[in-house]
Amino acid sequence: MRRFTVLVVLAGGLLLAAPAAAYNPQIAGLQVALRAHGLYKGPIDGIQGVGTRKAVRTFQRHAKLKPDGLAGPATRTALGRLGRPLYGTRVLHRGLAGWDVSVLQFLLQRHGFVPGRVDGHFGRATEKAVKRYQHFARLTRDGVVGRRTASALCSVRACAFAKFSAARRAKPSPTIHRVKPGETLTGIAARYHTTLGALARANRLDPSRFLLAGARLKVPVARTVAGSGTTSLVIRQPTHVGHAIEQWSRHYGVDPRLVRAIGWMESGYNNGLTSSYGAAGIMQVTAETWSYVETFLIGRTVPHDASGNVRVGTAYLAQLFKEFGGNERLALAAYAQGPYSVRKRGLLNETKQYVANVLALKQRVYTSR
Repeated sequence: MRRFTVLVVLAGGLLLAAPAAAYNPQIAGLQVALRAHGLYKGPIDGIQGVGTRKAVRTFQRHAKLKPDGLAGPATRTALGRLGRPLYGTRVLHRGLAGWDVSVLQFLLQRHGFVPGRVDGHFGRATEKAVKRYQHFARLTRDGVVGRRTASALCSVRACAFAKFSAARRAKPSPTIHRVKPGETLTGIAARYHTTLGALARANRLDPSRFLLAGARLKVPVARTVAGSGTTSLVIRQPTHVGHAIEQWSRHYGVDPRLVRAIGWMESGYNNGLTSSYGAAGIMQVTAETWSYVETFLIGRTVPHDASGNVRVGTAYLAQLFKEFGGNERLALAAYAQGPYSVRKRGLLNETKQYVANVLALKQRVYTSR
């Protein structure tokens, strides 16, 4: 019998050409979209068998496209709302609909967490199934499918996370800065609108030590939130940030020196800063973590201002201390790397450097009051 192969082309779109026996989770999204058009009556099984290929060709003829049986960009666009985007290219949450939601529901069902109907619509049943899976996988139980949850659900090559991979490939090469006499790491970070932490991590430096004149530093790229009003880092801790750190550190029982060190390491106390991976504000909190903290740790909506950012980051840090039995080093590692990853993989080399830098800064970062 003639065998076909799975073809994954990320540049210019994903073409799905699978054999009768080849499993590809992305095919489930195709099958749901075809079923919505009344052209596919078979099971949602992630296998592009004869029935699926026949339904694709029928749809293509109706849409006046080349009937090649491949779900390329033109075919997926013609399929409408359920024809895009591919699984792994955006954060999924309740209220969304699309191909990727269909794949998510299929994967949840395959893992034994029934999401209700596999129909491409992220409703209450799907959200509950996501939370159950996240609890099982020891992930942040927020019902939001970010990169960690998405990759845990699907590790096969077909779920290639095209957007995230493309974002990493598209990053510009770091600028090289030659240190001049008298320059400091914080001053260089401010000059290039990046963070002290990012600069230290990129060069494996202890931010509490002096720089050698003539040293060559790689300067990573960071960006700021539009309309934030500033792109410069604040080198000393502003008074309002100091108040917020003191307030929320006391509230959650965390050493304020540690929160100051994290705030300085992560952003230089710049609440307008957003990393290339979406971590934002003084404590560099991701949208997933913010949602988790609001829902499960605080129980209310937190304003997206400097004080709110410090509160969310500090509450999350306090939770990590609980999860890791009060171990400061592991709590810090989990803050940077994620608790699930720390438990599963241990501390990565970059994480070890991050922890060492924060602990070194703990005794050296003070309020400007």
